[in-house]
Amino acid sequence: MNEQDAGNRVGPRGGASRPGEGLDRAGRVRFLLDVIHRSALHHGLWFTEVRHQLGMVRALEALEAAWSRSLAIQLQRLARTLGFPLEQGLPRPLLEMEEDALDALVDGLCANWLAGDGVWFQAVEFAHGMNDAKRCNDSVWAQFSPLEAWSIKRLLGLPERPGLAGLKQALAWRIYARINVQSFEEEGPDRLVFRMEECRVQSARKRKGLPDYPCKSAGLVEYTYFARAIDERIVTECLGCPPDPHPEAWWCAWRFTLREP
Repeated sequence: MNEQDAGNRVGPRGGASRPGEGLDRAGRVRFLLDVIHRSALHHGLWFTEVRHQLGMVRALEALEAAWSRSLAIQLQRLARTLGFPLEQGLPRPLLEMEEDALDALVDGLCANWLAGDGVWFQAVEFAHGMNDAKRCNDSVWAQFSPLEAWSIKRLLGLPERPGLAGLKQALAWRIYARINVQSFEEEGPDRLVFRMEECRVQSARKRKGLPDYPCKSAGLVEYTYFARAIDERIVTECLGCPPDPHPEAWWCAWRFTLREP
């Protein structure tokens, strides 16, 4: 039976095969990966709609409750299905992995995240042009940056207002921190400078002989929203970001200032 024939059959309540049954092994694997993809989309759409209907604060509260419960349910079901034990609520095979292998897995996931971001950008750019791609990109960062800040605060147990020390710690836990090379300079108790010394995207363009990608509009959104989500007292200033000229030592630089309300 081919995939088209399987798709024409009635579902399980109609007395025939369930979706995916009747496919060859490769077809079943494709279906499995598609279910994972649909689940990720559904998770994101739930958050987006709750935020739209109830606002960001309540959406984050719902996300906290839903993700904690959902992760536990999913791991328990996967453990039963794949036959691996859980320890402290975590898959034991991951806990027992060599540190180098676990680090390589994290690095791979982070690189895949960046690749996915680039693929989305190009999908819009090639179909609708650079302006629409940049407009969508900036909007995505306006939404993702505070979410990543929330996730990191939750992961590290940072307080509501951790100040510049908390921001410095959070910036070191972004996905980008596993891909690029960053540095910090403290300009006193209330000012912190962050520099992106190596940027995977810009370095790739440089190797190909391409000009810098003009990412300043996205960066203004990305870093401002991230810092504000870590501590609303933090003000963000761009010291340089393409298309701005910049020294060879860094691609972009940002100053964060803690200001009391």
